[in-house]
Amino acid sequence: MTDARRISSRRLPGLAPWLFISPWILGFFLFTLGPMIFSLIMSLHDWPVVGERKFIWFDNYTTMLTQDPRFWESLGITAKFALVFVPLNIALSFLLAVLLNVKVRGTSLFRTAFYLPSIISGVALVMIWKWIYSKDYGLLNYGLSLLGVDGPNWLGDPNWSILAIIIASLWGLGGTMLILLAGLQSIPKELYEAARVSGVPAWAQTVYITIPMLSPMLLFTFITSLISAFQQLTIALLLTKGGPTNSTYFFAMYIYDNAFKFHDMGYAAAMSWVMFLIILTLSVLVLKYSAAWVHYEGEAKGGGNG
Repeated sequence: MTDARRISSRRLPGLAPWLFISPWILGFFLFTLGPMIFSLIMSLHDWPVVGERKFIWFDNYTTMLTQDPRFWESLGITAKFALVFVPLNIALSFLLAVLLNVKVRGTSLFRTAFYLPSIISGVALVMIWKWIYSKDYGLLNYGLSLLGVDGPNWLGDPNWSILAIIIASLWGLGGTMLILLAGLQSIPKELYEAARVSGVPAWAQTVYITIPMLSPMLLFTFITSLISAFQQLTIALLLTKGGPTNSTYFFAMYIYDNAFKFHDMGYAAAMSWVMFLIILTLSVLVLKYSAAWVHYEGEAKGGGNG
């Protein structure tokens, strides 16, 4: 018995880490990897919600890429949205983080106020923005009327609808702002003190100290904002339903319609995998070329020691 206990006590330290992470491993296989494999199998089938399922190899992908103009249209609208939303989301989050990093009275209140919109549910957010954007009684057009400007039909005009979605999406930038704020607070204050003593102006401190030291956080927020842009669905679906004249018909909305309106689960699964590959490719490209502008403090120290 003594020898058995000794063997058991020796094995336990090696087993303990696996026991602690086993809930995550189980959840990953059941709720992430498993559904991904199942959706890949679905994408190779003609898979109606009700009826016979037929294995069709890559016909869903071929149809999508060569015979479906709406696929390219929705992808183009999503790309246009991402080109505007991603840089604006990062720039405004960075500006807010810099302003909230100043130690003045009431800063904690402002940090909370700017973060709160990011935790509001999508449905509640859409209801607020529907009221703001209303052509007849909306808060935005009322404010413009006080300036003598006749506000547009934000949700009914194809020239303004995509901008309305972008502005509403930017309302939830509190999470990105919080990440950048944490990054700003981790920058050593000695760097700024040395720069001030040397007579370096404030704009140069931002360019040569703040941005390089914050670049890993900027890279992270860039990738997450890119993913968020390509997965845009809730706001557009509830605010404009893809209109007017399909001007806000995003790629994710087309996937949703194929799955739950047209009941073509196989085609929707194939589109989801195309979205996954697009996001993966863009993320890999961003990471590949990030070495040119991302500064890691640990690597700099390692180079100095060498």
